[in-house]
Amino acid sequence: MVKPFIPQLVYVEPGALEYPLGQELVHKFEQMGIEIRQTTSHNQIRNLPGDNDFQRYRIAKSTFVLGVRKTLKFDTSKPSAEYAIPLVTGCMGHCHYCYLQTTMGSKPYIRTYVNLEDIFDAADKYMQERAPEFTRFEASCTSDIVGVDHLTHTLKKTIEHFGKSEFGKLRFVTKFAHVDHLLDANHQGRTRFRFSVNADFIIKNFEPGTSSLGERIEAAAKVANAGYPLGFIIAPIYLHEGWQEGYTEMFQNLAGLLPDSARKDLTFEMIQHRFTKPAKRVIQQNYPMTKLELEESKRKWKWGRYGIGKYVYTDSEQVEINHTLGSLINTYFPEATIEYFT
Repeated sequence: MVKPFIPQLVYVEPGALEYPLGQELVHKFEQMGIEIRQTTSHNQIRNLPGDNDFQRYRIAKSTFVLGVRKTLKFDTSKPSAEYAIPLVTGCMGHCHYCYLQTTMGSKPYIRTYVNLEDIFDAADKYMQERAPEFTRFEASCTSDIVGVDHLTHTLKKTIEHFGKSEFGKLRFVTKFAHVDHLLDANHQGRTRFRFSVNADFIIKNFEPGTSSLGERIEAAAKVANAGYPLGFIIAPIYLHEGWQEGYTEMFQNLAGLLPDSARKDLTFEMIQHRFTKPAKRVIQQNYPMTKLELEESKRKWKWGRYGIGKYVYTDSEQVEINHTLGSLINTYFPEATIEYFT
């Protein structure tokens, strides 16, 4: 089993100690004997340990930065939500295909924001603007927040904030099974707790440092029994030899281990594998032995956000993926809602 994340190195940005969460985390890390350094800005972090880029990248992935979120204009987060709520950036996982490879660039450390009340106030304003419609907020656009929340309890506080809101709903997704501290949160059914699931081939080859499929399903059962609305994201859907059998086995595992309580309000989201040219370069630099198929000639080119084109599966492959996985969902979870395929 993957152990809960513990950073090797902690940086503190100016202003972080003006907030109770910043003070609490510094005290916690001091008690744990973790080295703590000051930095004028996360952009100024230099001289991470390591003899080469390969080593420094891995140490950066286990470096934690306590920061203050200054930009309180939230990005949109279609199709899963109206807005992304900024709580954490970066991830300790080593998923070869992850889009954070390029968005985090050469600084893949994990940064948690300690000015939670400012962030909550901004979220409340977005809710007021759209009231009486519900506004959905996605908490995992730039991180796997569950992976660090046993240290910060940022997510737990956010779940409880939305539990008290009138027009807000929270969503996030994780590949980690460390959920026990979230089970007693007062969520009031306003948070959809989603797990990323995939065929064993993808998890074993491309998702090192994350919980196994069995551990994720076990955690999902706990979450369902705690009354959370539950969802699964199948992502990235990756075509490999025997992929139909691999995904069938995944659904059989899901159906066999999930309690009946999880099936009443269950959602699925399906996201095919895609990559950009910049992502391909970074992936091959950071994971030179990867088996990930990144051949442009086998894919269809599609315009992406911010004008950066991405490579997706061909139209006929997309039809087959959508039909195959949609049929499996309807077979094993006929009451579930398929939210989208992209």
